[in-house]
Amino acid sequence: MFARFKSDIQAVFDRDPAARSTLEVIFCYPGLHAVWFHRVSHWLWKREFFFLGRLVSHMARFLTGIEIHPGATIGKGFFIDHGMGVVIGETAEIGDNVTLYHGVTLGGVSWEKIKRHPTLQDNVVIGSGAKILGPFTVGKDSKVGSNSVVVKEVPPNSTVVGIPGRVVMATEKPQERLDLEHGKMPDPEAKAISCLFDQIRELERKYNALASEHEQLKKSLKG
Repeated sequence: MFARFKSDIQAVFDRDPAARSTLEVIFCYPGLHAVWFHRVSHWLWKREFFFLGRLVSHMARFLTGIEIHPGATIGKGFFIDHGMGVVIGETAEIGDNVTLYHGVTLGGVSWEKIKRHPTLQDNVVIGSGAKILGPFTVGKDSKVGSNSVVVKEVPPNSTVVGIPGRVVMATEKPQERLDLEHGKMPDPEAKAISCLFDQIRELERKYNALASEHEQLKKSLKG
């Protein structure tokens, strides 16, 4: 248990350049507090102390502004940056070294008592305000842009943006170092518009060339 707590603290130092000291991290990081509360509530939940598990979870929500259901499964090195408004549902599964920013929802789309929340594999980064809705998997080393709404499977090593979320970039190689640049995302619509402008300019160039040839041909026929 002590090793897990130490890993949680190290995750803060690894992914937040504002962290200055261990004391500051332990006392002033609500994301870390929410994770530690969850470790306790999940332990109770697994031993069928359901009321106590929910009570600890509710206390954590009141103190941190982060709601993690005690039934959710969370791996090591989990980091919630700022954290206010984060919601993680009962059947959510989170791998190792996952990062969530404030306002993220790992939500369900069914009332049935089945797996209804997403699975995030290792090294996933979810940008602020993003919603991951449904019992599908977000693959390893993937990144979801801020305010995206993801409702279907995400392959490993992918970048997802938009509403609904769509893959705009995919690589075969995993990242050597965790990329936290969740604000720098490709803009597929801007790229599509840029391609259309390029095509229009090429059509204009061809039209002007044909018009010039036509004028020359008219002149030669008149001559």
